[in-house]
Amino acid sequence: MRIELVRRPQTSALFSILSPFLALVLTLIAGAILFAILGKNPLTALYYYFIDPLREVWSLHELAVKAAPLILIAVGLSVCYLSNNWNIGAEGQFIIGAITGSILPVMFPTFQNFLVLPLMMLMGIAGGAAYGAIPAWLKVRFNTNEILTSLMLVYVAQLFLDWLIRGPWRNPKGFNFPETVTFHDWAVLPAISYESGRAHWGFIFALVAAVVVWFMLSRTLKGFEVKVLGQSPRAGRFAGFSRGRMVFFAFLVSGGLAGLAGIAEVSGAIGQLRPSFTTGYGFTAIIVAFLGRLNPLGIVASGLILALTYLGGEAAQISLGVSDKVVRAFQGMILFFVLACDTLIHYRVRLVRPAPKEPAPAAAAEASHGNA
Repeated sequence: MRIELVRRPQTSALFSILSPFLALVLTLIAGAILFAILGKNPLTALYYYFIDPLREVWSLHELAVKAAPLILIAVGLSVCYLSNNWNIGAEGQFIIGAITGSILPVMFPTFQNFLVLPLMMLMGIAGGAAYGAIPAWLKVRFNTNEILTSLMLVYVAQLFLDWLIRGPWRNPKGFNFPETVTFHDWAVLPAISYESGRAHWGFIFALVAAVVVWFMLSRTLKGFEVKVLGQSPRAGRFAGFSRGRMVFFAFLVSGGLAGLAGIAEVSGAIGQLRPSFTTGYGFTAIIVAFLGRLNPLGIVASGLILALTYLGGEAAQISLGVSDKVVRAFQGMILFFVLACDTLIHYRVRLVRPAPKEPAPAAAAEASHGNA
């Protein structure tokens, strides 16, 4: 017996809309079961996850800090996935963007004026885009699998970051800790409001990027090209669209936004480059992209939800004593149920029993001879 997925002749418009909400409800139920197995009160755990982080104004600022890189990276990934290019290496592009954007305050600390911050953002975008262009070139030139190449490049970026901070960029006055010098004032991304919290302009960048990419995808010829080549490459070729140029376009946009997220995170939230500044945003953004249904405006909402799980996970670790692995499991549940709900909306499950084997001609003739 085997299981087959059979495409439904018609897809329910109502369930297509409700799918993300249904996935969240199922995640809450599964999460409650998980906490009960761990010996924790499910209602108390879910309270710390989803209610406690929203009680104070400073918590909302922390929510914006966590959501900014998730939204920026996921918006870029939506362009890749809609064009059927599977960029799994946004974490590496996030890291390289942070490194290239940090060149000015680390290597040229005496260069201090109003040009520093814009140049840092542009260098971060360029670094992330250039790193994203590597798997794009390998796919176009050698037809390599972009999933593998983009993922492997993440580890290259992580090791390069670690070597850089523990070696040439180590702060000589940092008491031997692996970190760069603290960025000067001209290199720090300003806060949105200095009075109530530390949310910085990276969140504004994320909102602007979501609106711009949404407009591009829904109102321009380039957006039409992205969707056509993603859904039917053959139809795209007949329309005169270049598959190779689309691969580069998708990876450059995705890598550029991931690079911007990297330098905004370092410049706005941390103020220096450290090996530990990467917290898996590039991988979590994949969940954000699919939870937002690959719609940039939906990604803003899903980015806030996933950011809430980060804050709630930290609160649960402190108050309930659970491991940070529980946070990862919770985020994984969200992606699982999102994909499962979308799959069952478009397909139905069918159990197929194997057909009985017919006897071989020789065996059948021998059996009939014996009966005679």
